[in-house]
Amino acid sequence: MKKSKINRLRAAGWRVGSVREFLELSDEDVALIELKLAVADVIRRTRQRRELTQTGLAKLIGSSQSRVAKMEAGDASVSLDLMFRTAFSLGLSANEVSKQIAKPRPARGSSKKVG
Repeated sequence: MKKSKINRLRAAGWRVGSVREFLELSDEDVALIELKLAVADVIRRTRQRRELTQTGLAKLIGSSQSRVAKMEAGDASVSLDLMFRTAFSLGLSANEVSKQIAKPRPARGSSKKVG
């Protein structure tokens, strides 16, 4: 958010903070969320690179297209266990997954670097 907008909101009596503050997330909560989103991105990028549809991936792992969509969105109902099993089903090794999740990721919903 632009600093000018933050200043206008504060001047109008609004409190401006982060999602972390609003949800009172601990460092551990944030780390788990970041890990899940990183694994979700790995799955989506690998699926797309292999030219698989969500339905095709669902058949590969014995699940449904909607479950794959939730997985790629990092939905809370999808376990990390299932996400890692899916990555391995796509032919990725644990080493490949760890290298990919260690790379910095752009902010969700943004194609350009924020900073």
